[in-house]
Order: sequence, then C-alpha cells, then structure tokens
Amino acid sequence: MSLLVYLDYAGIALFAATGALAASRKQLDLIGFLFFATVTGIGGGTVRDIVLGRVPVFWVLNPAYIVICCVTGVVVFFTAHLVESRYRLLIWLDAIGLSAYCVMGAAKGLAATGSPTIAIVTGTLTATFGGVLRDLMANEPSVLLRPEIYITAALIGAGVFTGATEFGVPLYAASALGAAAAFAIRGGALWFGWTFPTYKHRPGRHPDDVM
Repeated sequence: MSLLVYLDYAGIALFAATGALAASRKQLDLIGFLFFATVTGIGGGTVRDIVLGRVPVFWVLNPAYIVICCVTGVVVFFTAHLVESRYRLLIWLDAIGLSAYCVMGAAKGLAATGSPTIAIVTGTLTATFGGVLRDLMANEPSVLLRPEIYITAALIGAGVFTGATEFGVPLYAASALGAAAAFAIRGGALWFGWTFPTYKHRPGRHPDDVM
C-alpha cells in the first residue's frame, strides 16, 4: 500500500503545481496560488470519495494532503517566473499527474467495491476532474475541449491497471503498467497531436437563433 500512498502524494503535488501555474498566468497573489493549488490538487480525489461514499473525504482524514498543496503553491509562486512557457509546463505536468492519479483512483475504487468497472470509472474521474476545475476557475479553455486525446488516456491507464490486477499481476508492476499506458497516450497526444475524429455533419445553432 505504500506505493499507492506515494502515487497519491505525487498526483496531488503535480495537479497542485498545475493549479498554481494557472494562477501565475492570471497574476494572482499568494492566497490565489494556494487556493488554485489546493482545489486542483484535491478536486478529483474529493469527487471520487463522495461517489464511493467515503466520508469524511481523504484530505479531512489526512491533512497532509492540504499541506502538500500549500507547499507546492508557495514553491510555484516564487519560481514560476523562471519558466519560459508556463502553459506548456502545465499541460505536461497535468499529463504526469493524470498518469499517477488514474492508477490511484482505480486502486481506491477497486478496494472499495471490488468492481473492475467502478475502478475504471473512479480512476478516470480522479485523474481528470481536478484539471477541469482548474480550467474553469482560471477561465482557460478546458483541457476537455482541446483536440488532443485526454480522458481516453486516463480511461486506458485505469483499465490497464485494473486488468493487470485482476489477472494477479503484482501491485508495483500493475501500477507501472497503468501509469505508463496513460502517459504514453497522453504524452503522444501532446507531442504528435493524436486526436479522434470529430462530429462535423451539422453544427449547433446559436442560442439567440433558437429563442
């Protein structure tokens, strides 16, 4: 279980860093950095625990998660100006966090319910919801609306971990396989621009035209 704890801490810190980087792009103060880092870091895991009925949620039971988010926010506040392209760093850190957190979310879902289906759902939800909240707060184009593959990477990573676990693969190996699969797909999407075909038959009408 120590491996899953490390993955949890790593995912929290990486997502918190992306939240703080989003705050830096909006030129917020230190409190804004801490707020963005914390909401982004714990957002996905909070929704996961509520869905699974695990209350109090994880960061209430272990305040160390809040401390990790705040420390990450402070570090980024004093170092963000050193990065030439903060948005590029943001999306790559998001990809790494997604890879760790889809495994962590799937492991918690599997432990709570024993259902591989629920494990894949909670893994995907945990890995993506924090990024969605971050973009909404920052009024940035959501990662969900970018053309590159995003949710599918978390879905496959969680699926690989869950499948490997169901076949008796040791935890370390299953976690590595799941995280590697998610990062390979998301990283490939960012590097090579991998996308799925989009709907192009007829666009929706403007709301003013419908009324």
